[in-house]
Amino acid sequence: MSVLEIIGGIVILLISIITIILCLSQEQKTQDSMTAALSGGSAESFYGKNEGRSKEAILNKITRALAIILFLAILAVNIIPIFTDK
Repeated sequence: MSVLEIIGGIVILLISIITIILCLSQEQKTQDSMTAALSGGSAESFYGKNEGRSKEAILNKITRALAIILFLAILAVNIIPIFTDK
């Protein structure tokens, strides 16, 4: 293994752990159902709804970006040794 492969493996490991933590920290999407109406789920304030959406939107964007970076890092780790081997 070359130094680049080891560094690439460490980067992939760190990105994947961060992505997993971000996915677990996101709120689950709930369905609008009769139980939500009965339990008062629709009685939230305007500020509370927008605050949750903005945090959720930011987490979604970060997760999407990390997934793309993870994909590119995996490709790079697998393609770079082809061109560097002699």
